[in-house]
Order: sequence, then structure tokens, then C-alpha cells
Amino acid sequence: ISSSFVDPLLQFESQLKIIELSFKMVFAMPSIDKVKEMRDNEDDKDDLENLYQNILNTFEDTLLILVSKDLYKLQILKEMAVWMSEDSSYLQERAMVIISRVLSFACGKVRRYASFDIPCLGILAAELFLLCFHTDPSIIQQASSGMYHLLCIAKYQDDIAKNKTAKYGKSGSHCLLPFPCGIELPPKISQQEKTKIAQDVGQSLMPSMLTDLVWSLLMRLSASDYTTASEAATLLKLTLEYHAHKVTMMSKIVDAIYKQLCGNPSHIMKQAMLQVIALLTLASPKKVIFQLMDYPVPADNTLILMWHTAGSVSSVAPHVLKTILLILKGKPGEMHDNLMERRRFSIDATNMMPMAASQALCTLLPVGSYKKAVAQFFPQLLMALLCQLFYSSNQKLMTGDGPLYAQDALRVLLNCSGLQQVDTALEKQNCWTQFSQELFDHSGVHLVAKTLSEYNFPQFPETLHYLYKLSVEGPRRSEDSVITVIFLTQLLNNFFKNPFPEEFLILFRNWVKDSNPTVSELSLQKIAHLAPVINEIENVCSLLTSILDAFLSKDKTVTIQALLTVRKLLDKLDKVTYSSLCTRIASSYCPLMDHSNGEIRSMAIQHFGELLRDMSQYTWLLNDVILRVLVPLILFLEDTETKVVKACKYTLEICVSELGWSKPYSLTEENYNFELLVINICNSLRLSHGRYIRDLISDTLGFLKSSRAHLRRTSVILIGYLAKLCGHLLHRDEIEVMLEAVDRMLRDEDPVIKELAKITHSIFKEIADRFTTSNLKQSFRRLFNFICVKKLKPLYNYNGPNNLTVSPMGIKETKNDKESLMDENYKDILGKKKFPRALKCTSEKE
Repeated sequence: ISSSFVDPLLQFESQLKIIELSFKMVFAMPSIDKVKEMRDNEDDKDDLENLYQNILNTFEDTLLILVSKDLYKLQILKEMAVWMSEDSSYLQERAMVIISRVLSFACGKVRRYASFDIPCLGILAAELFLLCFHTDPSIIQQASSGMYHLLCIAKYQDDIAKNKTAKYGKSGSHCLLPFPCGIELPPKISQQEKTKIAQDVGQSLMPSMLTDLVWSLLMRLSASDYTTASEAATLLKLTLEYHAHKVTMMSKIVDAIYKQLCGNPSHIMKQAMLQVIALLTLASPKKVIFQLMDYPVPADNTLILMWHTAGSVSSVAPHVLKTILLILKGKPGEMHDNLMERRRFSIDATNMMPMAASQALCTLLPVGSYKKAVAQFFPQLLMALLCQLFYSSNQKLMTGDGPLYAQDALRVLLNCSGLQQVDTALEKQNCWTQFSQELFDHSGVHLVAKTLSEYNFPQFPETLHYLYKLSVEGPRRSEDSVITVIFLTQLLNNFFKNPFPEEFLILFRNWVKDSNPTVSELSLQKIAHLAPVINEIENVCSLLTSILDAFLSKDKTVTIQALLTVRKLLDKLDKVTYSSLCTRIASSYCPLMDHSNGEIRSMAIQHFGELLRDMSQYTWLLNDVILRVLVPLILFLEDTETKVVKACKYTLEICVSELGWSKPYSLTEENYNFELLVINICNSLRLSHGRYIRDLISDTLGFLKSSRAHLRRTSVILIGYLAKLCGHLLHRDEIEVMLEAVDRMLRDEDPVIKELAKITHSIFKEIADRFTTSNLKQSFRRLFNFICVKKLKPLYNYNGPNNLTVSPMGIKETKNDKESLMDENYKDILGKKKFPRALKCTSEKE
């Protein structure tokens, strides 16, 4: 009796236990004929027969009551079929009659349900399927009847799942088997009839039920009864031939077959299991191959045997190779942080499938039926195996062990593709050894591409097309991009003359801004080699602009290579194009002059000077940029790195010349006085470019916050002299900002900077005090400063590391030093200028 307050699971387990005990007692009874023989009296025989029939009817009624309450209880029939298969001494024919009647009852009952779920139908169908080919005709008849009703239930359940309206007539009117209920079947069924039954059963069952059926038949292959195992193998083969595409949980089935094969089954059963692998591969190669690659590396003999079987299905060879290529996109030993990314049968989160796929290719590529597919996927296999070889080699360097299956697979690929000479040449050049040596890095990839090119490999067009496609779409990993760039560059070098076709040039231009610095550097190196033909390239302005963007890379090697590339291209670029870009290029050097890396600073400053030298005829285009870089050029004269100082001297000399100033004497000397040089430049600025001095002060303020002491020292001096020259031009709010900035310098940890800051602070304080006078006096003073040019004198007595004297503070002002404070232009102006009488100075102080 079903009780609503009882746990359904506990209730079912209790009922099943009682049914099992009853089943074993009821169907262990001798047959009715034997019971009758034990009695001579006819009345006793009749009573025994009635008792016998009542027992069987009671058992059947019990099942009918249970099923009428809950269709889920049809699972009991599945258990009965299993009990029957375990012990042939039971009254199988009578048990089959009861199973058939209960299924018939359930078939009529399901029509009244809008929905229902009977999960056991697939396993029960497998048991009935086997019994349909029993040697006893009566059992065959009952099994076929039960199968008919079961398939009706399954069909109705499938229609409900598909939101269809299923209408069935009387029993037998829509029989799904080739033998309707009530027709006797011959003791032996032909192969054609078996095939038809398998087709109809597979067609009627839902995928989940069909999977249960296949699983049950697969488990029967290990049965001790050879007849049952053989029949299960036959039915399994027939079912999968027509309906393998409906089977789910293929990974579980493949794993079960692997475990059974490891158990050393009989030769016949082994062949049956391998045939299942072949049929599943034919239906769903991707699922099967994924599972076959998900076992420990190196593969054992059983797994290799399964690989051979999967490879024997020639019609799906392209799909198998596609799946393997998909696996080869992974990185051996890569850890999956996300638990959802782990696979069901993996031992741990470490991905070793790519290594297994490489080993599998050693088995599959030489298969004759794979020849056409190998030719089709040669470029993809070549690049995938090169990446895997690089990964595996790096992993071996780190761990010190591990086979290089990718290397073996790559050599097999070359030999299977008619490139035996390439393989031999690579062996002679110790190519494979280079992959395993850390110092050579990517030289192995370079050597493979070079050797293939030297032998004019026939797959070049397809390989080039694939590399272009791969480059446009973008590889999955940055390491793959490096290999792609190296390989493509080498192929282009061997098969094309510079410049490359525009399509490939665009690739290299895009690679300049790749996130992987190695890719950017390789691309810049290749573009630099195009310098001799730079004027033949279309969109050269776009190419140069992309390289200029690389100046700001976070990786110093990319920035250095970009500087070298631009310089090399500019040496060959025609002057018309050069002049149209000179301002943009010159401005790109400016941020690098204050770079943290000394080599980049020196190169940016040096190359800026070389650009000015190249564009000497177009100086008017660059005057604004020249004046903008004056501040860093002056300040970095005191840099701690000699090469930066030399670059500053070189470029500053060119700037002075282009601006029309006289050359400061100290630039030509190895040791010079920084302060005198600043005074000289400030005087020249005042005379010819005075309107820029306020901007230069603003630029200098930024260096007061520098972490480098020598920049803070030199900026304090420069800003003091600039303020001395143009103090009359500054506004009150500007003076306040500058005073605040200099105030911070008074608290600097460097004592020299403190002393210098005191002098600069006094200069700004003096300028600020002027704002307290009347407006008339301020206007008069401004007018005077515009007309009367003051002679600057050294204020700081600063001696830096590059000065003549050794003393850190204090210099001796000589007569020659005083004379040098005024250049020729300054003297000319003082000598020729006639001042109005009202503006004559009556005292030195005034």
C-alpha cells in the first residue's frame, strides 16, 4: 500500500526487497506438470493447479497494483529481467508472461497522463531485446509482446517530450516492431529480421533510453555465458550501425570499454568492443577522440589499440584531425583554475591532452586512409606541432624529463607528406637539439621554416594562406604569435622580394602594437630590413605612424627597436615624405628624452639631433619643437650617464645652430661649466625668442618633482635664470605657483639643492616684491626691461660633476668668464642701441 507520509525512496526500496524475495520463491517452484506428477489423485491435482495459479496471479496482481499507483514502479520489471538473467532455473516463460501483462497494463494507463517519467525503459528494453532471440519460442513470444508495449510507452513519452499529441488505437494497431503482438515467431530469426528489429527499437527509443540500452548491452559483453555475450555483441553492433548518433554519454561508454579491454577479455569480445569504438567514432568522432586523449601519458598498449581502431574509420579522418588540432591549441601542463573547465575523467586539473594528442598523431598520420586528410590539414598540423614542440621543450627544461611526442609527430608528418629530405636535413643540422636548448630559444622554428623553403616544399601556397589567416584572426596565445611571426617572416624572405605584398605588410604593421613584446620586436626588425625599398611602399606614412606609437611601449626593448627602425627608415626616406612627417616624428622623441632608461634617453636625444640635421632646409617647421625640447636638453647635460651627456651636447649644438644662435664655447669642451652654458643660452633666448621663456619656465617646473637629484639641481638653476630674464612678464598668480614649487626644494634631502633653492627663492621673492609698488612704477619697469637688456652674472656659483673645478660649490669668475657671458649678438645690440634720454640709468642699482 502506498502511504503518502512515507519517504518514496524508502518505500520503493522496501517494496523491491519484498518483491525480490517473493520472486525467488514463486519462480523457483517446479513447473505445474512436475507438481501434477507428484499426485495420483485427480482432485489433488486440481487443487494444486488452482493453488499454483493463485500464487502466480497474486504476484502479478501485486505488481499491477504497484504500477497503477506509480508508473515509476515499472523499474521492478527491469529488476525481474535481471534476476532472470542471473539464474536460468527460474520459470522464465511464466515470468515473461507477467512482465508482458504488466507492460500491457502500463501501456493503456499512460494514455491518461499528460506527462510521466519512466527512467528504466532503456535497461528493460535491453533485457527484452536479448530475450527476443532466446532459444525458447514461448519466451521469444512473450518478450516480443512485452517489447511492443514498452516501445508504445516510449513512443508516447517521446511525443509528449516533443509537445505532440499521441493517439493510439487498440493494442497492436500501431505496432512498432516487424512482428505484432500475438503472432508467433520462428525459433531462429534471420540476420535481416534482427537488423529490422534493431532499427525499429533504436528509432522508437529516446536518446537517454537508447543510451541505457547500449550501456546494458555493453555490460553484457562481459557475461560469463558466451551465448548471451555473443548475442549482446550482435545487437550492440546492429543498434549502433543505425542509431549511434542518438547515443549520449559517449565518454562514459568509451571509458568503460577501455577498462574492460584492460581486463584482458577474450579475443571475440575484444573485437566486439573495438567495433563499438569504431561505430561511435563514425557517429561522433569529436566526443570519442576527446575521451581517447584524456588518459595518462604515455599511452599504454590498450589505448594505442583504441587509437588504431578510431583511425581505421577513414570517412571521418578529417573530423578526427580537426578534433586533435582543437586539442593541440592547449598548452601541456596548463592548470585550470576554474573547476568548471576540468574534464570528467581527468586525474587532476593539469591539461596533458595536447601531449597525448601528439603521441596519437604518431599512430594516426601513417595510416594509409589518412593520407588525403593529412595533406588537407598539413599547414595546421605543422604549426600546431611546432607550438607543441616549443611548449614541450620548455617544460622539459623546467622539469628535466618528459618525452617529446610533438617532435616525433612533426617528423612523422614530414615523412608522410613527402618531405623526407627536409627531415634528414633538419636532423643533420641538429634542429631537434636546438629546441631543447634554452639559449637557442626560437632558433629551431627559424631553422624548420628555412629548411622547408630551401627544399621548395610543395605545400607552400596552403601554408602561406593558413599563416595569413592565422595572423588576421590572431592566435590563442601570445607564444603562438611569436612562432607565427618567425615562420611567416622566414617564408616571405625566401619566396618574395622586398617589399612584401601589401596584405602581409599590414600584418607586420599591426604586430608592432601586439601585446607580446617579442612579436612587436620581431615585426620592427623585419620592417627595418625594408629600408632600402621604403619609398616603394604604399601608405608609408601609416607604417611610420604605427612605429612611432611603439615609442611609448612599456617594454624597453620594443622602444629601443622602434627608435632604431625609424632611424633606419628615415635614412632612406625621400625628403618630400620626410618633411610631411618631420614634426610628428620630432614630437614623438620628446617624451622619451625623460625616459627612465638611459639608453632610450640617449637615443631619443641623438635621433632628434639627426632629424634636425636631415631637415636643415625645413627648420621653420621644427622651431616650436626645438624650443620645446630645450629644457630637457639643458637639464640632461648633467645626467649621470656619459652617453646621455654626449647626446645632449650633439643635439644642443645642432639646435643652437638651427635657431641662429652663436655656438656656446663650452659645448666643444670635454669639461664645461653648466651655469655659464645656461647663462649663454638664456641670453640668446632673451634676444631672439623671449616670448617662449614663460613656456620654458613651465616645462622646467615639472622637473623639480623628479626623483633624480641631478635633474632637481639643474632645474632649480635653469628656472632661476629664466625668471631673472622675464620676471617682468610674470603675473602674480604665476609667481605664487613658482614660489610654492621652490619652497619644496628648500626642504630637499640634498644639501646642494637646498643651497641652490635659496638663491632661486630669493629671485622669485624679489620679483614678487615688485608687485607691492604702484602700477606706474611697475609699468615703467616693464617698459625699461623691454628696451634695456641686462647683463646676467653667475648667481649660483654651481659646479656639477662635469665642471672644470672639483669643488662642489663655488667657482672663480675670471675675466674671460665675464666676457663669455655676452655672445656676439648681445654685444652688437648693446653697441648699436640708442636709448631715450628719459630712460638712462643714473645708478647701477636703478
